[in-house]
Amino acid sequence: MFKDLKLQVGEDVKTRNGLRPNNAPYEFSVTDKGDDFTVLLKAGDFHQSVIFSLAEHAIVVKDDTGNTMFEVTLAFTDQGECRLHVNDKELESWQVRRMALEELLFRNH
Repeated sequence: MFKDLKLQVGEDVKTRNGLRPNNAPYEFSVTDKGDDFTVLLKAGDFHQSVIFSLAEHAIVVKDDTGNTMFEVTLAFTDQGECRLHVNDKELESWQVRRMALEELLFRNH
């Protein structure tokens, strides 16, 4: 699930970069460090990021100061389907990605 999330976030970042004006002074990127990956906004000297970390029993989403934004846990349905849970809510992958990245990707740049 972590690898799937990483691939989907990579596609989200690619799509978002495609929406930038040609002369945009900012850019988004994804860096991968094994059990962590980071989505980075770089605009000149300004940097902001969201970090996804694979923990023992959850995917931990943190801001660039290291504060936990939320944790994603996994559960299986009776049909054997893997589901994502955040704050006792069952969510789709896109909803988790929106929770983590909406402000970073779509704040007024």
